[in-house]
Parts: sequence; C-alpha cells; structure tokens
Amino acid sequence: MKISISDTKKQNGALAAEAGVKAIRAAIAEKGHARIILATGASQFEMLEALVQTPDIDWAKCDIFHLDEYVGVGEDHGASFVRYLRERFIAKVPAVATFHAIDGQAADMDRQIEALNAAISEAPIDVAFVGIGENGHLAFNDPPADFETEVPYMIVTLDEACRQQQAGEGWFENLAAVPEQAISMSVRQILKSKVIICTVPDERKSDAVKGAVEGPVSNLCPASIMQTHDQTYVFLDAAAASKLSESAA
Repeated sequence: MKISISDTKKQNGALAAEAGVKAIRAAIAEKGHARIILATGASQFEMLEALVQTPDIDWAKCDIFHLDEYVGVGEDHGASFVRYLRERFIAKVPAVATFHAIDGQAADMDRQIEALNAAISEAPIDVAFVGIGENGHLAFNDPPADFETEVPYMIVTLDEACRQQQAGEGWFENLAAVPEQAISMSVRQILKSKVIICTVPDERKSDAVKGAVEGPVSNLCPASIMQTHDQTYVFLDAAAASKLSESAA
C-alpha cells in the first residue's frame, strides 16, 4: 500500500486520476484493451473530473464495470450510481467498449447478478478505482465484511452507519429513504484487480483511513484488506490523512 497526501481535494483527485491513467494506458499497450472498475459517491468527484479531461485515452478499448448499486433504485433517482456514472463519466468521454451497468430495479435480480459475474470473470481487471466509507467499508461490504467469498457480485445488507453516510451526503432526504440492500462487488473480486486506486478526501473519513492504513487487517474495517495488495495506491487530502501517524504519512 502506497500513500499519497495532497493539500486539496482537487490536487488529490488529479493525482489519483493520473495514476489510474498510467495503468489504463499500460493495459491497452500490452493487450489492446483495458478492463476498469469505477467507484461512485462524493469521494470520486475530483478524480472523475480529472479522468474525463485526460487526453489521448482510447476509451473504445475500455470495458467499464462499477462497484455497486442500491436495490430498488432506478436511473431516474438522484442517488442512482448508474446515473452518476452516465452523467459524470460515460457522457463526457468518447464511447467506451462496454459499460456493464447494474440495474437496481431488475425484474430478475439473480439472473442479472449471474450475468454480471460471468462478464467480470471473462478476463482480469486492470485497474479498480475505489473509495473508503466512513465505516471503513470497501464498495458496500460493510463491517463485518465477508473476506472469503469468491463470488464477484452479490446482494448485501447495508448497516446503519453506511446508510447514515448516504443520507448525510444528501443522496437521500433522510435515513428512512436509504435502501437497506445493495448489489455490491465482493472484497475478493476487488483484490483481483492488477492495480487499485483508492481516493479518499474529507476529515469525516479520517478514522476509517487510519484503520485502513495503520490498523490490523480486519473485516471490522473492510478497507484494511488493501494492505495485502501490493499495487494499491491510496490518495488522501490533508483532512482525510489528519489522524495518520507521521510514519504512515
């Protein structure tokens, strides 16, 4: 795990995007295509803004997956992660090869998950852009997270701290409006990525960052599992890094 700390969120997002672009270009140069996982949420605003402005990426050679989506939420909802990615990424880059969107309102959720699992298992993932939740979650794998399952996507139950975060960030009007379940990429699937780019701004994430970077590897702080992945790059702004020891920073 390699740590980068920037003074501002904008600088942090730009550096994270730059590192991810390096991995994308390397994959295209080596294999002729790249397979990419994109995260959503407030933590990814600056990174995605920088990513879509990066010139000379052949997006037509890129397959895009995303980490998670709420069960019961369609693209017409302001909190939809598919909508988020269509507006903040897909609409701002030349056409990608494939965007594997998760339908939160799929009529047959089991069949959809089977199809997603088959698609992501076809070939290795080159780079995963992820964040860390206030409760230390990775994707929607809330504590205590399942560190063992090899299933790529699955339905999970969201804990109250996670749901409070979604309401607190303004995606939903109150806690009661936040869905209790989501389709989430599993921890093991994320770890199969060749490169992991983890972008985390804001002081409210500082406890989770400290646990993920300096704490023991534990499913009580799911993001700590990234310590076991030797190509994980964590990008923090000063506020998110404020509780790290000097040795970690």
